[in-house]
Amino acid sequence: MERFKMSDLENGAHIHFIGIGGISMSGLAQIALKDGYKVTGSDWNKSKITEKLEGLGADIVYGHGTCHPEITSAALVVYTAAAHDDNPEMITAKEHNLRTVNRAEFLGAIMKNYTHAVGVSGTHGKTTTTSMLAHALIHAGVDPTISVGGELDIIDGNIRTGGSDYFVTEACEYTNSFLKFYPTIALITNIEEDHLDFFTGIDMIIDSFRKFAMLTEGVGSVVALGSDENIKKALAGTGLDIITYGMDKEFDYYPENVKYDAGFPSFDVCKNGEKLCHVKLNVPGEHNVLNTLAAIAVCELLGIDAKTAAEGVEQFKGTHRRFEKKGFVNSAVVIDDYAHHPTEIAATLKAAKKFPHKKIRCIFQPHTYSRTRTLWDEFVKAFDDADELILTHIYAAREQFDGVTKPENLAEEIKKRGVDAKYIDKFEDIAEYIKKTASEGEIIFTMGAGDVVNIGDMITK
Repeated sequence: MERFKMSDLENGAHIHFIGIGGISMSGLAQIALKDGYKVTGSDWNKSKITEKLEGLGADIVYGHGTCHPEITSAALVVYTAAAHDDNPEMITAKEHNLRTVNRAEFLGAIMKNYTHAVGVSGTHGKTTTTSMLAHALIHAGVDPTISVGGELDIIDGNIRTGGSDYFVTEACEYTNSFLKFYPTIALITNIEEDHLDFFTGIDMIIDSFRKFAMLTEGVGSVVALGSDENIKKALAGTGLDIITYGMDKEFDYYPENVKYDAGFPSFDVCKNGEKLCHVKLNVPGEHNVLNTLAAIAVCELLGIDAKTAAEGVEQFKGTHRRFEKKGFVNSAVVIDDYAHHPTEIAATLKAAKKFPHKKIRCIFQPHTYSRTRTLWDEFVKAFDDADELILTHIYAAREQFDGVTKPENLAEEIKKRGVDAKYIDKFEDIAEYIKKTASEGEIIFTMGAGDVVNIGDMITK
């Protein structure tokens, strides 16, 4: 069947969302509501996100195995990757010959309606860089539509429905979802091995990003981290319009006079030998210097001057679950971070080292057996900047235990590198241990993409 287009729907048509409470699906539902469509949906549990959608007019049912009574009248059914063929609503949609599209194809159809459409891709940094762009574009007054994979205070959630031709979204490579998009600017922050339950290895991942970059052929540009070897392979010989950024002068955009004040960087943004502006960030780490360069490069392509963009980025103080200060326990500061890939973990801990501290303690929950197994050696090395590491049970997400991948074994390997590493299975036991041992001057991280964030709530309360 031909790719779905928003023009296939009549004004006010009924769209049903299976898994409407997800961070991305809820944003798409909110855009549909804003554009005047009737929205129904289903999800396992009620949440703040679904309550917000209900307040905007969505009709949602809850519970595993439920089927919305009005689904048969839907002109379109949008589903997540978690909705398999045995899902009752997928079965009903098939029985009634309803048009179905997955989340990525629906997002791509929305994207195609915008003159300026930015897809922010990369193994790491998507949410932060998208959030920086949100701040920059809103500050510039261009009234953008933003879809971000995290909760961002400036847009009071994960979606902003603007009234202009500017659209910015995260573009995830998992299951090649981003190949259904229509970017006029493709931003690639980095390329590393991840999602190896889908990809066979780095070569397949590089090829996927190459295809994503090629979506801009004849219609726009690629902005990419120039020092990344895998990005170089992905873009080699494409003939695309490519703008690079990095820490050195060999790239189109680069920083000079980088200084850190209690972990927060300030620097001059330069382009081809010319100073464009000065930036003083409210988020820590060298990785955010790079994210800022990427955001400013994209803004200049969109016709926004660097100084205005920088002023917007300076207002960014982080998204929820990205170096987010949760509170204190025994005068030790508790920070939550979504890092779940070894590179992200190392970058977050490196940034923390620049803050005044007596000790860095990390509570980490591995995310999926496949990622933990395939990146085992990288995980072993990722915690070198932590003084103490507490590993807890693996958050399985979509997977079942593989019979071999055990976090207690990972803790033993990390301990051999000189990190005080231990395994504690239950969150309650971790919380009690931290409450008894935490002291002033310590930085305590809860880290991972699962429900480890709950430990932060337990110890700060």
